[in-house]
Amino acid sequence: MEEKSSYIFDFPLLETRHDSFETVDTKKRYFQILDILKNKKMTAKEIAVEMKKKGYSNTDERNLTAPRLNELMNLGIVDCVGKIKCEYSGKMVGVYEIKEGANYDKIQNN
Repeated sequence: MEEKSSYIFDFPLLETRHDSFETVDTKKRYFQILDILKNKKMTAKEIAVEMKKKGYSNTDERNLTAPRLNELMNLGIVDCVGKIKCEYSGKMVGVYEIKEGANYDKIQNN
């Protein structure tokens, strides 16, 4: 009997994750998130809900926005400015806002 690994970074999983990442137009997603987030403070889930309402996606899953928010933070465009209790999950979650004077050129050059 084949032994199954419980290690989360097995090669097939990494390959699948990479393939999934390649299908996402990250720059387009960045600008959609920034469009929704302008002049507001929102959670990843709240942004995902708004993205579905605007027709940017067919789902309101927070996994649609959370990775992109982390990347936008790494680019210095978005900050996590606090935590609140999520109205959807009941858990404490990060609240994001666009940094004052954020340079969107970093997205084009990424």
